[in-house]
Amino acid sequence: MPVYVDVSAAVHGRAGLGRYARTLAETLVARYPDEIALFYNRDRAARPVASLHSVPARTVPLGYKLWRMAVWLGQLMHLSFDRLLPGAVLYHATEHLLMPLRGIPTVLTVHDLIYRLFPQHHKRLNYWFLNAAMPLFVARADHIVAISEATKRDLVQYYRVAPEKVTVIYEAAAAHFQPASAAAVAAARAKYHLPEHFMLHVGTIEPRKNLARVLAALEQLRAEGLDLALVIVGSKGWLYEDFFARLAESPARRAVILPGYVPDEDLPAVYAAADLVVMASVYEGFGLPVLEGMACGTPVAASQASSLPELGGDAALYFDPYDVPAMAAIIRRICREPGLAEALRARGLARAARFSWQRVADETMALYHRLITAS
Repeated sequence: MPVYVDVSAAVHGRAGLGRYARTLAETLVARYPDEIALFYNRDRAARPVASLHSVPARTVPLGYKLWRMAVWLGQLMHLSFDRLLPGAVLYHATEHLLMPLRGIPTVLTVHDLIYRLFPQHHKRLNYWFLNAAMPLFVARADHIVAISEATKRDLVQYYRVAPEKVTVIYEAAAAHFQPASAAAVAAARAKYHLPEHFMLHVGTIEPRKNLARVLAALEQLRAEGLDLALVIVGSKGWLYEDFFARLAESPARRAVILPGYVPDEDLPAVYAAADLVVMASVYEGFGLPVLEGMACGTPVAASQASSLPELGGDAALYFDPYDVPAMAAIIRRICREPGLAEALRARGLARAARFSWQRVADETMALYHRLITAS
């Protein structure tokens, strides 16, 4: 009688949501191998997760958009999709899409409410769908996992969710994020053409990442004579045209390196090569690069918005994401004060060690068992 974990986001390679679904499923299977099965929607673009190939799985032969509409309409019409999950004792929706079920307890992970708080940062169709469907999914879920206290607060404030219906379970950096050897760092520098001194941003290029202001801070620092570049690791997301137009006109454009997507196995060495990690987002449901950078021994400068101070604690330095001079001042301090940078490295390693996927899996399984017992 399995718990079904939805890994659709991982199968379809959807950035942070996919990483969450994949890593959660992998860790649950490793620790509770007899209790977990998988579910995902599949089309020609689907790529099953190789590390989970031996885990029992159920699928539905629909593409992402069609499946998403089917789920929403099923919820609106009070249908039951129970037959898709034979023998299920619980279903966990790991992205913002809750299948309509009647006789099976459900858990919904809510990563953020960006579409609700910053609608201008979403494509119109995606905003329309999430704004219409998420209140229904949140109401219908038996329990909600929020990946930060900030997300839980948003759920309570904007959707009037009872606080006791929400459990905060933090994510973590994957185990391979750790300080890299000098040889690995040198190889990463050569492979990705990394400069000697740079600040690193990891994440998709989209408006809420606030990269235009990071670029403005870089321009200010370079005008002062600081030898620093900006490396942006990540693919183009959406609504990125304004940033690239701004970059084309920037006096610091030759100091901005865009390697694009970097495989997970190379990321620790790229983090370790950086002088600092900068995460200037105006909103993050979690902000995994903060922990990844710390786990690799790299100082972190982060926005004081939403969840980021929860993760970094006293191991990062923070700035107002709308205040370019304040951002530049924090970056300047880390680059010019070796003692501060070393203290941040030490505190960051200790801070990152407090988060682990084993803990995520154990807390999630405890929640499953509680809900199954109560059903």
